[in-house]
Amino acid sequence: MPRVGLTTDRVVAAAADLADETGFEAVTVSALARHFGVKDASLYTHVRNLEDLRVRVALLAGGELIEEIAAAVAGRAGKEALAAFADAYRAYALRHPGRYAATRIRVDQSLVAGSPALRRTAEITHGMLRAYGLAEPDLTDAVRLLRSTFHGYCALEASGGFGAPRDVQASWDKAVEALHVALENWPRERRGAGGS
Repeated sequence: MPRVGLTTDRVVAAAADLADETGFEAVTVSALARHFGVKDASLYTHVRNLEDLRVRVALLAGGELIEEIAAAVAGRAGKEALAAFADAYRAYALRHPGRYAATRIRVDQSLVAGSPALRRTAEITHGMLRAYGLAEPDLTDAVRLLRSTFHGYCALEASGGFGAPRDVQASWDKAVEALHVALENWPRERRGAGGS
């Protein structure tokens, strides 16, 4: 019988908070049970196992992240939308390091397809990039460029990896501006080009 007051949503939210406090890798069923003052077995009525718990945290965090990005880019296009997207992404990553780490794990595509929030991530990202005139396969390439740039920058910043005296915000702004220039001048894939 589930412990009174515990729900799956409450367990997952607590796991996300714990990830921010102690790091995503430190989130275990035992650590969460200690947090609630219950035995590990009490949590298995809410999550199947550690992998299920971590996937649920990833889905929660992915949903939170895209909500913040969606609010930031609403009504914007082009460079303004790109900057708003980038700034919201970075702010979330730095404010919620454990949740952000959860968004980096690989999640089964059937779960992604079943998550309205994560489907919305693709819609918002692709919508922003289509304003640059991009279509597949360039769209996927551009998403990968943005994701790797944003993630790399946030990971380095969070770990104190930028040692030069240059202001980190100024470098971020310049990086976003450089991405805008790259997107405007994207080397588009030639369609229908023959080859041997």
